[in-house]
Amino acid sequence: MGEDLRIRLLADGDWDAVVALEYDAYAADGLSEGREALQSRALGSPETCFVLEQGGTVRGYLLSLPYPPLRCPDLARAEDAVHESGNLHVHDLVIAEDLRGREVALGFIRHFRERAEELGFERISMVAVRGADILLRLLGYRAHREVAVPASYGRRAVYMSMPVR
Repeated sequence: MGEDLRIRLLADGDWDAVVALEYDAYAADGLSEGREALQSRALGSPETCFVLEQGGTVRGYLLSLPYPPLRCPDLARAEDAVHESGNLHVHDLVIAEDLRGREVALGFIRHFRERAEELGFERISMVAVRGADILLRLLGYRAHREVAVPASYGRRAVYMSMPVR
């Protein structure tokens, strides 16, 4: 990852930028959740939610929360429970479009995985949308097609997971 990029914990003042990045990434596909739902994902696990900063500007984010294995939040509603789990679910990872394809995502994912290990999580899960399952397989994630993903994720959504180590 470039020297001008840094990863840090998400702060309260970052939400306008996070909401804007999320909207730009997902609105055209009908997958945008809005501020309340996004914030509800971070409330239960602020130590596992990060932003990618460049020159003082938020250029990406990763929201994750402990969640029971083989289950995922529904995009159509805010999260109303905090789960105790050895599984850390990546709810959302968005990077500004001009930074994509420059190994920025790999650096962000590597940082996240190291943090998950430090915190004692055993597995990482996520729902791949818009064909991202192809890349995630290359990173070591396994598809769990037996898991019924809520319709709010779209037709091609796939639940995936991998061990932290």
